[in-house]
Amino acid sequence: MTEVAHVDPTTRASSVVRQLLGKLAINCREVMADKHIPMAQKVQAVLVDDSVGALLILFPQSHLLDLSRITELTGRKLTAVSQERIEQMLEKHNLRVLPALPALTSCPCLYEERMLQEPLLLIDSGEPGVLLEISSDDFRSMLSKASAARFGEPVTAIQPNLHRPDDDRQEISKAMQDFTARRIQQRLEATVEIPPLADTAQKIIKLRVDPDATIDDITGVVETDPSLAAQVVSWASSPYYGSAGKIRSVEDAIVRVLGFDLVINLALGLALGKTLSLPKDHPQQSTPYWQQSIYTAAVIEGLTRAMPRAKRPESGLTYLAGLLHNFGYLLLAHVFPPHFSLICRQIEVNPHLHHSFVEQHLLGITREQIGSWLMRNWDMPEELSTALRFQHDPHYDREHAAYANLVFLAVGLLKNQGIGSGPAEDIPDELFERLELPREKADDVVHKVLEAETLLRELAAQFH
Repeated sequence: MTEVAHVDPTTRASSVVRQLLGKLAINCREVMADKHIPMAQKVQAVLVDDSVGALLILFPQSHLLDLSRITELTGRKLTAVSQERIEQMLEKHNLRVLPALPALTSCPCLYEERMLQEPLLLIDSGEPGVLLEISSDDFRSMLSKASAARFGEPVTAIQPNLHRPDDDRQEISKAMQDFTARRIQQRLEATVEIPPLADTAQKIIKLRVDPDATIDDITGVVETDPSLAAQVVSWASSPYYGSAGKIRSVEDAIVRVLGFDLVINLALGLALGKTLSLPKDHPQQSTPYWQQSIYTAAVIEGLTRAMPRAKRPESGLTYLAGLLHNFGYLLLAHVFPPHFSLICRQIEVNPHLHHSFVEQHLLGITREQIGSWLMRNWDMPEELSTALRFQHDPHYDREHAAYANLVFLAVGLLKNQGIGSGPAEDIPDELFERLELPREKADDVVHKVLEAETLLRELAAQFH
């Protein structure tokens, strides 16, 4: 490193990055990643490619990268480089995170020119949680061979509807009309071709609200669906539940292992899951759909038990909310099939943003809106539609708030452990206080669930 460059002596950054900045005579200072750092100062690096070759794109995290604009600028249809190739490249340089350094990738670079309006910029150091602060002038000197353009969409211009569920019907209808050009259709039901709720699911829903329903009732319903019956028996036989002896029947699974509430909600989740098939396409680095669902349901089950008894919501419904929390994802793939791949590609190149910004930008609605609408359309419990609709709002405190809060908490805790997609969640203290659940207890629940990760993966595999 030259005498001009300066790095904090208690260095944590990658030695490769430090040496490269030293050769370029770039002054830098280590900064620990913090939620209070303005997103406009953080530089996001995304590597994309096509048959021509790779391109490094740099832009501030206060912007969404729109691939259609990149296509207009370059005349190329670029998509995110596979995670496997990224990991190979990082391993070659002994890095764990891709830094925003054009000299490191040896490929052409395109950057968002508004990025340099900030006096100081922060880039990944090659190590998670450690950033390098560089002056805008110094950063500009590293971009001498790069191309500048305006292609980012300010996140402030994208406003997902988080708080106005009464507008969902109108917004979903408009999104469908925009994509299908069937503007003469005024009713959502005439526009969105949703498959009818399966007979098995309808029967289970009736049992859920019947106070006199018995084990014989749910056994009878499950046994009329051979594949569902086989899954319930297999579920109960899993080492995850530690059952003693062989499970020989659905009734045996309910009485000896799973219990009425768990089976009725598990069976309902399975039945609903069969209504919409898993899309063949999906974003890179995303946790498989049912694996994410099972993990979330398991964490919510533990969080509900950890709450004070008088404060606990209905445990069966919280479990079901975890199982179906991402159901809107399946619905987007079903309703917008020609455009779902575009959503996936946009999510891949915007790892710094929550998926709702991408969906709002492309469709005008989010998976949470359309998933919650479907739950209401199918006459599912109001608690469930509330949980899906407000699952990303940690401050939601209206009716049935506990269900939405628990989904937010479970998803956030798992994401902070590397399970799920999108940026890590900041979980406010007020959420723990509202649920009367100490943060330490919640962390303990997640650790216990992750200890059974192998068994949970086996359970998730049964849903395919």
